[in-house]
Amino acid sequence: MSRVGKKAVPVPKGVTATVTGQTVSVKGAKGELSFTVPDDCSVTFANDEIKVDPRSDSKRAQAMWGTSRAQINNIVTGVTAGFERKLEITGVGYKAAVAGKNLQLSLGYSHDITFPIPEGLTIVAPRPTELIISGNDKRTVGQTASEIRALRPPEPYKGKGVKYAGEFIFRKEGKKK
Repeated sequence: MSRVGKKAVPVPKGVTATVTGQTVSVKGAKGELSFTVPDDCSVTFANDEIKVDPRSDSKRAQAMWGTSRAQINNIVTGVTAGFERKLEITGVGYKAAVAGKNLQLSLGYSHDITFPIPEGLTIVAPRPTELIISGNDKRTVGQTASEIRALRPPEPYKGKGVKYAGEFIFRKEGKKK
């Protein structure tokens, strides 16, 4: 039994939700998102709540039950409050700047890296060593943050690279002579 799936997703005031077949569409202040629920689950909308139920007792139906409820909750949260991910850049000469629809990254390579900003996301660099990625789709925000981090992941000796804000980097001591 899914503990997550049992809870109904509340739809706050100012948000319009529609359920047509297996597709849930939610429209709010930060945009419009939709999610198609797998056929293993049924979805209903009543009393300003979206409820997901499994169609059978199979293992896949149980897994999709909680997953579908979490996805619907994420799109409701996305259109009301949005999502945000912060990155920190550490290293001498390492910096970032937003130039139009591109992100210019200087990460210690022989050339600067130009990263195109995906549609629906905003990237802000309040300081050259800090990035804030925000948008209404949790998956896109997380994927973009992961791709930027992968350009120069933090290394364990000096801690140089791009890391998530609050991420702990296990530091190594290095060889002794």
